[in-house]
Amino acid sequence: MNIKLERFNDQEALYNRAFEIIGQHLNAGAKSFGLATGGTMVPLYSRICQSDLDFSQCTSVNLDEYVGLPRQHDESYYAFMQNNLFQTKPFKETNLPNGEAQNVEEEASQYEQLVQSKNVDLQLLGVGENGHIGFNEPGTPFTSETHVVQLTPSTREANARFFDSIDEVPEKAITLGISTILRAKCILLLAVGEKKRAALDALLSGEITEKFPITSLRTHSNVIVLTDL
Repeated sequence: MNIKLERFNDQEALYNRAFEIIGQHLNAGAKSFGLATGGTMVPLYSRICQSDLDFSQCTSVNLDEYVGLPRQHDESYYAFMQNNLFQTKPFKETNLPNGEAQNVEEEASQYEQLVQSKNVDLQLLGVGENGHIGFNEPGTPFTSETHVVQLTPSTREANARFFDSIDEVPEKAITLGISTILRAKCILLLAVGEKKRAALDALLSGEITEKFPITSLRTHSNVIVLTDL
């Protein structure tokens, strides 16, 4: 199994290590970074913003975006990235799916081509409680490319804490497909908190199955997993 697992007793050490890995890739010449959103990434982006790392010659591509949520909405992933990273650490070029596109299926197809053209050097990933990566829910084919997904009730419930009510949580999103994610040269996965234990166990000891999208990472040649579990 080509997974380098690093366990930490506390989250402080975990995030310091994640920051170190990103710096190592940047200093080694990485120019294209696949970025993720969500609470797991906030402490990491905070460290980056407080550092002297320079991404001004780099390109970013984000994993996903809600469908139908205006970019100016506080909970859009566009707003998340601006507030947590880009305003402080500008990139030469940033890319997110357009969740307001008139034809979201066409937008997904165009975004797939864009991501392929960027040849991602390092892809950041979190993981959902049910083992989803990006918004690729259980049952998503490993061959999937960027697509529009119907969010499961559990995923909407997990994200409802960011909204006034679950009714405000979008029902769909545009997400990189699993095969798209696996094209990255290196993948850095952060599995933080007890709720992620089942997903991590599936990755490390379960079978490779579409029931747990995270297990697709076992088919990749260069994956680093940082966890406090």
